[in-house]
Amino acid sequence: MRLTPLRRILLVAGLLLAAAPLLSRSGWAESAALTDKRVDVEPSGFEEKAWPPREIVSHFFVSGLDKGSQGTQTVVGSSHTHTVVAGDTLLELARQYDLGYNEILGANPVVDPWLPDRGVALLLPSEWILPSGRYEGLVVNIPEMRMYYYLPSPRKGARSSTVITYPVGLGRQDWQTPEADFRVRGKTRNPTWVIPASIRAERLKELGRRDFTIAGGDPENPLGRHRIELTLPSYAIHGTNKTWGVGMQVSHGCVRLYPEDIEAVFPLIKVGSKGRFTYQPVKVGLRRGRVLVEVHEDIYGLQPGAWAIANGLIKDMGVTAHVDPELLEAAIEAMNGIPTDVGYVDWPEEDLGESPQFNQVGDPMNEGDGKSAGLGNRPQALTTSSSS
Repeated sequence: MRLTPLRRILLVAGLLLAAAPLLSRSGWAESAALTDKRVDVEPSGFEEKAWPPREIVSHFFVSGLDKGSQGTQTVVGSSHTHTVVAGDTLLELARQYDLGYNEILGANPVVDPWLPDRGVALLLPSEWILPSGRYEGLVVNIPEMRMYYYLPSPRKGARSSTVITYPVGLGRQDWQTPEADFRVRGKTRNPTWVIPASIRAERLKELGRRDFTIAGGDPENPLGRHRIELTLPSYAIHGTNKTWGVGMQVSHGCVRLYPEDIEAVFPLIKVGSKGRFTYQPVKVGLRRGRVLVEVHEDIYGLQPGAWAIANGLIKDMGVTAHVDPELLEAAIEAMNGIPTDVGYVDWPEEDLGESPQFNQVGDPMNEGDGKSAGLGNRPQALTTSSSS
């Protein structure tokens, strides 16, 4: 969809209201730092449209090996670029490349989201570190605003080794999506929205609407055409009639996907599948023996101190010796949501300490005990685990 100049201006005005939390980190936040808590704030001039079916893209990963194992691969996907043409906006490109608005904006912070310069190469951040924890079922990482679905292994009792992932929209500051475990208890096509009393009161106050239900398939139904029901009361994973809200905090706590994304994944998710809403603004992963860190904004203000969190994760993974503190600090400061290599490019100089003493046969020994002594503390390469 290409936008006319008038429609583009109206779209900008409307989205400034809805996206204020994201804009607060951009260079032009001072003129756009507005917080709009009204329901269903749709950008003026924005038109929903049919979108072609989404091809399912699966990613292979390796987990469950020893700590610090070079064979572990928990970073998936690969980033690439898009050259801007006339009429492009970051909002449309995010949907085209299956990214959230938060992701494409974070990767291109100095680009005008509505009028990017023609010919500019935009970074498309389509690689991700898998959230830590169980690699099974549905996992939604709240600060990242992204869902992961680990496809069950065809071998009975075997762990998953394949994941598919989609951007999502989540709860506003006053309707936060909670951390919780759940199971999938049902799936519905064209669900009717039975409006909760609290939301009815909000709609009456802000919109003057008195609806108790909105029928399935109705263009005004915020559930879209697919809903995945959870054992977590009052929450669901569903489509949306507000595609501009994917990658934003716009819902009443539920998880919203692009219509074409939930249509693609809907048949794959089994009733009874495990799931969890997790809160991980900092993620650490391994790929080809390198340590990568991915840092997101702490959107609900629940986990301040990204430096301490990152170092704790790195220590737990057993890879502290392989991480350059300066590169780690730079990745945390950037907070761009992109997996960043923080491993040493050149190993640090060896610290030999005092000159070693030697025994009668010429072997180095610890002073005073006659035992062999090691030289230096140079970090070693990540070990490789093997399996039969």
